Order: sequence, then C-alpha cells, then structure tokens
Amino acid sequence: MNYKTIVKGEFIERPNRFIGIVRIQGQIEQCHIKNTGRCKELLLPGVVVYLESHNNEKRKTKYSLIAVEKGTRLINMDSQAPNKVVYEALMNKKIVPNSILIKPEQVFGHSRIDFYVETASEKIMIEVKGVTLETDGMTLFPDAPTQRGVKHIEMLCDWVKDGNKAILLFVVQMSGVDGFTPNKETHPEFVEALLVAKEIGVQILAYDCIVSGTSLVMNEEVPIFLEGFMKKN
Repeated sequence: MNYKTIVKGEFIERPNRFIGIVRIQGQIEQCHIKNTGRCKELLLPGVVVYLESHNNEKRKTKYSLIAVEKGTRLINMDSQAPNKVVYEALMNKKIVPNSILIKPEQVFGHSRIDFYVETASEKIMIEVKGVTLETDGMTLFPDAPTQRGVKHIEMLCDWVKDGNKAILLFVVQMSGVDGFTPNKETHPEFVEALLVAKEIGVQILAYDCIVSGTSLVMNEEVPIFLEGFMKKN
C-alpha cells in the first residue's frame, strides 16, 4: 500500500490518544494519530515521524502520523495499514495461494471478522492484528489490554470447532526482527486465549513488512515463539 503526500516532522507530545503535536519545517502543528495503542516506546519527544498531508478542509487536522523512526528502524504505526497490506497479499495469492473468494470485513453473528476466504475445499476466517511493539529485536502483541482481541480469538476457535479453518495473522509493521511472541506482561488473558486457539487448531502466523516513508508491503513470515508459555504435561 502507498501513501500520497508525505512530510517529515519532529514529535513533541501526545495530549490524548488521537492527537499529536509535531514540528514540521519549524511550524508547530497538530496531527491525527492513527493508532490508539499506547506506543509509549515510539512516541518520544524529539523522534522523527512521517506524516501524510491531507487537502481536506473538513478534517480537524491537516496531517496523519503514519510512521516513526526508532533508532535505525522505521516502524509504521497506522492501525488501518495491516488490513490493507493483508488484502493486497491475499489478492496476490499470498497466505492462501488457492483462494477463489476473498471478502473483507464479514459479519458473523454479533461480530465482524477481518477477512472471509474460500478455496475449493475450505472456508477460512482470517483475523488481523497489527504489531508495533519491539524490544531487542523481538516483537510483541498487545501493547495494551485488549478484551476485543480475546473475543476475536474465541470466535476463531468456534469457527474451527465447526469444521472450518481459521488464521490469526500478526502483521509486524517493521522489518529486520528476530520473531514474534505474545505479551503476557501486558495481557495474560490474551496469551491464554492464544494458547487455547493453537491447541484447537487455529493457525497462528506472523509476517514482517517492508516499510518506507511512503509505503508498506507485506514481506516474509517471521518465527513465532510460544514455547515459553506452554503448560507442561
């Protein structure tokens, strides 16, 4: 996926979940933060950020913050981007190479799933989670408690119990990482639900992305580390 007009800026502060204060070419501006997660390790005063400029008079802010530099690594933090890159990947026969039907945002009962995919022999649910938290080369999810995420996993489990296939797909919004692991310290219940899902047969995948200031492209599978959380018999 590609962004249109991108400018660089310097991050100053985050007054609330949705608004950031940045300096762009010497001018102080407000921007929309397209990620309601904590992102405390990313949005530090003085870091370089990438912002999409909008020419829409109806918007409250002219800019949207889409990426941030963390040391030498560029991290996309647009929460809408993972679904877009997954859709592009699915259309290019990645993840499910033999798909014959791809439907984004399908409603099942009282819930909505990110993708419903069919092959000649399978009906597949895919739930997507964007990952922006990184520590010493390892990426983690979630960066804040997510009861909604637990419910999504439970829905995938029910789908598998009915004889179908389900995929929980973590989109790592950066490259050059060593792997992915769930964040038990932040939300133990999410990790427990994830382990139950694995036992039931939900497929758990993680892919990294090639990130630039103007684009995000799904790249390759990265290792998933769950062994340290598994209960010993």
